[in-house]
Amino acid sequence: MSGTFSGLNSATTALWAQRRALDVAGQNIANVNTDGYSRQRADMQAIGGSAVPAFYSTSDGIGGGVRVDNVTRIRDVFLEGRGHTEHANHARMATAAAALEQVETAFREPGTDGIQALLTDMWDGWEDVANSPDRNAARAQVLEQMDTLVGGLKFASSSLDAQWNQTRENLAVLVKDVNAAAGTIAKLNDAIQRASAMGMPANDLSDQRDALVMKLADQVGATVRQGKYGMVDVAVGGITLVSGAAASTLAVAGTFSPTGTGGDPVRLVTAVGGYTVAADGTAAGQLGALNSTFPDYQRELNALAKGIADAVNGVHVTGFDKAGNPGGAVFEAADGGVITARNIQLAFDDPELIAASGLGGGPNTDVSKADQIAQLRNQANGPDANYRKLVVSLGVEAAVANRNVGIQAVITTQVDAARESVAGVNIDEEMTNMLSYQHAFAAAGRLVTAIDEMLDVLINRTGRVGL
Repeated sequence: MSGTFSGLNSATTALWAQRRALDVAGQNIANVNTDGYSRQRADMQAIGGSAVPAFYSTSDGIGGGVRVDNVTRIRDVFLEGRGHTEHANHARMATAAAALEQVETAFREPGTDGIQALLTDMWDGWEDVANSPDRNAARAQVLEQMDTLVGGLKFASSSLDAQWNQTRENLAVLVKDVNAAAGTIAKLNDAIQRASAMGMPANDLSDQRDALVMKLADQVGATVRQGKYGMVDVAVGGITLVSGAAASTLAVAGTFSPTGTGGDPVRLVTAVGGYTVAADGTAAGQLGALNSTFPDYQRELNALAKGIADAVNGVHVTGFDKAGNPGGAVFEAADGGVITARNIQLAFDDPELIAASGLGGGPNTDVSKADQIAQLRNQANGPDANYRKLVVSLGVEAAVANRNVGIQAVITTQVDAARESVAGVNIDEEMTNMLSYQHAFAAAGRLVTAIDEMLDVLINRTGRVGL
């Protein structure tokens, strides 16, 4: 049978357990606004009676009280994994949409400084030449308008190049940040393993580690595999980045020039071995912009510049200038190669060399070639039509990208809300738990008082009759 004093032990364990539970509730309340904090729960376990029979010692089946078996960190592994996936998707889409917005900025459409407006001014200038072939002012004006168009093409091209270079630098900075975070996760894994082996709590360390893992999910699309002793392995694109207490590093490989992506695309690789990593998240969006978005629109811009040059040159070389000499090319490549938006320039700056006439042999009033060049704006497959197709395609692609970002943002918010409903601190719930633990603590204290009164009767009043 249990001894007379065994009730005091049960009450003592209750006092200790309820106080520990109150401490846990207080910790939760204190960190209600702490980013990345996971609420904790004191798991109580009844201390059972002796289950081992003995010859001189028996048990009446009544236990020895209660103990806090563990302080559990509340997390849903499935929701955490879903959060990693959705955050990576949102980061990738947002980066891709931002790249398209940068392309729109380079083209400056719609606007008075855009290439479309410059094209319109150039065609209007040729119409002025057709209307006033004898006026050098009209010829000088169309030269100035063509030079302005050349400047607009070069500005758009240089803007795309600058955005490409900036994005590559941003990718390099991101990779350094990823490597630093991976190293910190490995150190936290080691600390968590040591704490677990010594029976010490490691919940706060786990919170710090999970916050870094979510950051990696945003940056490179990291996924997690649960390991032993509270540790986790972190993988990126199927390649292990963090394994227990050891961390690998990533690097950026590939061309440093916007023109070299065809033969040597920018890519994410392991620092040791140089294996290509299929990253997600922000890195995937940046790689897509570097290897596809910026180069593709740069090629479209180069094709536009060549199309304008070929169309105008093709008519101009069949005409005659003011002195009756055969016309030459209006646009040429600065480096003597194929005309692109980077190297296009005017072949001459003398208004007298404008070949507005279709008749040779000296000054005349024919303006057929100037009028023919002005009418290039109306060609079904001319420079204007091709540029409008390019701008419309860019606008549609950007609109679709922004819509996808909006949809993904809603999904990510819903997943985060589900994660928060499990791991977040609810003040009302903690207050309810606190009151419950408080009443249990008070009841255990009352039990000690009752047992003390019983022992007082037993010790001080046993054998005394009539008093």
